Amino acid sequence: MIYLDYQATTPLAPEARDAMLRWLDGPDGQGFGNPHSAHRMGRAAAAAVELARDRVAALFPAGGKVIFTSGATEAINLAIRGTKGGKGKDSVSFSAIEHSAVGDTARSLGKFHELNVAQDGQCSIKQDMPADTRLVAVMQVNNEIGVIQPTVEWHRRAKEANALFLCDAVQAYGKIEVTGADMIAISAHKFHGPKGVGALWIRDGLDLTEVQTGGGQEGGLRSGTLSPALCAGFGAAAKEANERMAQDAEHIAALWDRAREMFAGWELNGSADARWKGNLNIRKDGLDVARLMSDARNVCFSAGSACASGSGRPSHVLKAIGLSDKQAKSSIRLGFGRYTSMEDLEAGARSILEAAEAQGI
Repeated sequence: MIYLDYQATTPLAPEARDAMLRWLDGPDGQGFGNPHSAHRMGRAAAAAVELARDRVAALFPAGGKVIFTSGATEAINLAIRGTKGGKGKDSVSFSAIEHSAVGDTARSLGKFHELNVAQDGQCSIKQDMPADTRLVAVMQVNNEIGVIQPTVEWHRRAKEANALFLCDAVQAYGKIEVTGADMIAISAHKFHGPKGVGALWIRDGLDLTEVQTGGGQEGGLRSGTLSPALCAGFGAAAKEANERMAQDAEHIAALWDRAREMFAGWELNGSADARWKGNLNIRKDGLDVARLMSDARNVCFSAGSACASGSGRPSHVLKAIGLSDKQAKSSIRLGFGRYTSMEDLEAGARSILEAAEAQGI
């Protein structure tokens, strides 16, 4: 199998796996302690959690704290549900291409406003927001089309409107510098960490209300026993990403250039410039994507985001940038990264191109 679906999830880094094994049972069989226990094994597990927290925090802006969660969806829910606006401030404004974790959560609260995006996939700051906006949510890198958003400008706009700014940095963290915000959500498995753990970064001075009640862990903001193994893997992945960010980016840029050459006759969805180059979302008129995925079954790639694949619905992101249902349904997403070799990329691309050619495309 050739794996080209890095936006859905990434291979576990060997460094993360090694870090996790120590806290599953350990070489002495005593690494399974509860990090919230006061005895020796508990304190050792707690120390591993705090080391991981420091490593994760190292890729965030200064002046904030890291709250561990089960993933970015929980982090986003905590950010949106756990904050309040001032008098007359009770709606959430979010870009039309946000992940459903943002859009569905905002809609569930009743008052929301969608911010438009241009055909290149960017959410322009030159648009109005409702006066009652309490929170603005714009992601740093879109998960479906890889377009980098003007989050620095949106953070400024939110401040001017006396609103909080939430940034979904799931596809940015560990790959590019994360920009400032009031709250930032990330997920470990998107940058070679384990599944089942993520974090919400909260700037200093911002108070949240707990959403998940229970034992009062994570500073009273997120109850539940933490997994030292997941946290350790998260921290190790963050440390590795921090040390090789430039190296990874150079490798991915080379893969992008080659992929663009091989798919030269296909239309690119979203900006070619303001883009994370590990994401290639392309389309070909008349393409039957379901058949393509069946015929090129040796290649793992996506028909839109992993959350939307198989739903039968056209991508809300591709619709938001002006594509018709037909164009959206003839689009595929290829994702590659640190552990993708040039040989695998070329072999995977050839399989897809041959399958498309068999359709007469």
